[in-house]
Amino acid sequence: MKRRFLIFLVLAPVVVWAGPAEEVIAVTKAQWAAEMAGADSDVVMKDVANDYTEFNAATPTRIDGRALNSRLYAADMQAGGDLVAAEMANPKVQVYGDTAILTYNFLGKFKTPEKTVENFFAKSTRVYVKQGSGWKLVHANFASLTPPEN
Repeated sequence: MKRRFLIFLVLAPVVVWAGPAEEVIAVTKAQWAAEMAGADSDVVMKDVANDYTEFNAATPTRIDGRALNSRLYAADMQAGGDLVAAEMANPKVQVYGDTAILTYNFLGKFKTPEKTVENFFAKSTRVYVKQGSGWKLVHANFASLTPPEN
């Protein structure tokens, strides 16, 4: 009997379940992939809530709403700046019911309109809320930083 049970365990299909942490990280990386593919703002912002808010180093005030964020993204795209690489270091997801907080260090490369590639580093926080079957980004805080000089 024990042998049959062990054989069953070895031969049984493996079911992979993605928990909330993996889902939230996947949503974030899908947004980056859409950006790197040059997708329009509707595709890039598909998992962003309508009442989204954002703090970042490029704007002096809070950005309120998906619509404003989409217009700013479209303006960046027209200016010719492109995200060409994005990595998430030290991710941590804290889940509280239907809310997930993702913190990580962003390591990216941007191609400027002048076609030079620049490194970009940030300390990032994203807050997601489970709506229906998916996670929606409701707030983000992106604090850019300069790497230490050697």
